[in-house]
Amino acid sequence: MWHPPQRIAFLSDRGRVPSAEEAAASRLFSPLEHGPLTLSSRTWVPAMVPWRADDEGFATLAVCDWYRRLAQGQPGAIVIEATGIRDVPSGPLLRAGHDRYIDGLRDVVRAIHEGSDGKTKAYIQLIDFLAIKRRPERQKFFERFLRITERHRSLLGLNDEEAIRNRLIGMGDEELRTLLDAREWESLQQGAREQVGDVELPHIRELPQVLPELFAAAAVRAKTAGFDGIELHYAHAYTMASFLSPKNMRTDGYGGSREHRVRLPLEVFAAVRRAVSVDFSVGCRFLAEECIESGGTVEDAMFYGVEFARAGMDFLSLSRGGKFDDAKQPKVGEAAYPYTGISGYECMPQYLSDAQGPFGRNLAATKAVRDAVRAAGFTTPIVVAGGIHNFSQAEAALADGIADIVGSARQSIADPEWWKKLREGRGDAVHLCEYKNYCEGLDQKHKEVTCQLWDRVDLNAPGTTRTKDGKRRLIPPPGW
Repeated sequence: MWHPPQRIAFLSDRGRVPSAEEAAASRLFSPLEHGPLTLSSRTWVPAMVPWRADDEGFATLAVCDWYRRLAQGQPGAIVIEATGIRDVPSGPLLRAGHDRYIDGLRDVVRAIHEGSDGKTKAYIQLIDFLAIKRRPERQKFFERFLRITERHRSLLGLNDEEAIRNRLIGMGDEELRTLLDAREWESLQQGAREQVGDVELPHIRELPQVLPELFAAAAVRAKTAGFDGIELHYAHAYTMASFLSPKNMRTDGYGGSREHRVRLPLEVFAAVRRAVSVDFSVGCRFLAEECIESGGTVEDAMFYGVEFARAGMDFLSLSRGGKFDDAKQPKVGEAAYPYTGISGYECMPQYLSDAQGPFGRNLAATKAVRDAVRAAGFTTPIVVAGGIHNFSQAEAALADGIADIVGSARQSIADPEWWKKLREGRGDAVHLCEYKNYCEGLDQKHKEVTCQLWDRVDLNAPGTTRTKDGKRRLIPPPGW
């Protein structure tokens, strides 16, 4: 991952530890009711992919155990991992693209409700993503993957395709950059990936006609499985976020201006709302800032937030960054990972940071979105997240009008029961995340996500479930 050049080391701070009485009187542990969104407290665990599904996308016992353990902290809501809406192979990522997945998802809901003694709502994040390929070997790219065009023939003064390929194979990078267009160069250096602007491809051109019903069908399955609500994934490097990005220059009414870029996300929401009715909570996660050159700004997010609220979304969850556009070059044979560049750092900043530090980097942008939504006359709850790991930070975010709900991902991995400990006046017992992004490194390799604070504690204790390689435990030990 990219690091700020300053590399200032920051330490997590448990801040002021409230007594049980203070916690009970706090904003953080007060209930929230907004239409179908009803939470026992304003605490929220954002979606994270723990890589425990099987290769067919089914929920396994390990998936259920993971969410049951998170639920033991009794947050107001847990949003389970990004779950694919298509019935296509996608490795060990949960799927909701067919009715055969409903039973497994129902088991996940049961684990959350039972694990929290009914205090935690179970939400599911629904995602669509486009194809991305691994970075190819140089010779293989030119021999098999590059489509020879008239441009190549003209620039090289050659007509024979085999001769053109052989000539390109023998060139150095400097010369190649003058002969390949930007997308061809990216495919060679990073691996090919589909983009929403590739309208010459029928399946990309037809996304606005296809996606609303795919999302709606997956939403119905989620409701059938017993989830309390849905979070539409409109953030980071994936399809819906790409439609919202200023880099989306489609000319079919779904790109260009903000009004056109937001059109498909609104149509997806409308289709989902029709499919699940108004008494079922539906919101979205989107970016407060893309954090890339020529990318989405806070002003874009303010506009989108108002439009989403106007459409009737039940909550808005803000994230930042996490794009393919500035991702670090992958090794040959590996795919690009959208959390390795500057935008990736902004999404998951580490303890080595710039003067701003890794904690609360999304607070100001989230407040700007909430202020815009309130100025437009809407009371839609706003979720803030990003490096929040103690009571003082969380309570201040609510008191200062930054958000209405506080999300915490990495801290919830470090100590799934930290919310409950704070509520009970046991904040001194919270295991603080060190923000070294050990978990993010595992995610990048599609390995089961664990935390270095606990994944080798009491490894040989009876009943301990381990990772596939047998080297780490899958959940924190009892009483952690």
